[in-house]
Amino acid sequence: MQKKNIDIFFTTLQKLYPENRTDLIWKTPWQLLVAVVMSAQTTDKQVNNVTKHFFDNIQTPYDTLQLSLEQRSQLIKGVNYAPTKARNLYTTAQMLTEGRTHPNYHIPDTLSDLIKLSGVGEKTAKVILHVLYNTNDIAVDTHVHRVMNRIGLVNTASPIQTSKIIDNAIPKRYAYIAHHTLIFFGRYHCLARKPKCESCPFTSFCRYYKNNINS
Repeated sequence: MQKKNIDIFFTTLQKLYPENRTDLIWKTPWQLLVAVVMSAQTTDKQVNNVTKHFFDNIQTPYDTLQLSLEQRSQLIKGVNYAPTKARNLYTTAQMLTEGRTHPNYHIPDTLSDLIKLSGVGEKTAKVILHVLYNTNDIAVDTHVHRVMNRIGLVNTASPIQTSKIIDNAIPKRYAYIAHHTLIFFGRYHCLARKPKCESCPFTSFCRYYKNNINS
């Protein structure tokens, strides 16, 4: 992909999504971690519909430790795999408060420490690092993987493969804005089944458009 087209791509994405922030609703670091863990295999809209009913009372890991597994599962029953996520959140709350006194806790600020937490994989950890600590980490979900391949920045078969090379595929000057803008473009425009190619600003150099629509 030509440098000038890469510049056009990311500067245009930045204009399309200037706020460049997560759709998840949160106020405290613990709430962010809870929301991101819950968002696995679940839409942000579903997560927000669930958390709005209990985030006023669950602001720290200490609050979570006061709830039974049944109570936790009931609170988050609107998300997929609720029982498993409820157990993971309890274990993580224990890990974050061990050796500390209320209300002190700390969300790890490195990838290696975050993935030690129960239910936190690399993608979840990178979301937390980017949103909470303003890092350049890019969490590669299906949206990011799809957009990167369609536009022609990578040629990979899975999000895992894309994640391994994404830092080299995106110029450092665009790394910070790439995370959310790629997600939003894939979520709202470059859809999996029916991409909105007729209104896409990138058809002049999009590999998918050239090979599938304008061929």
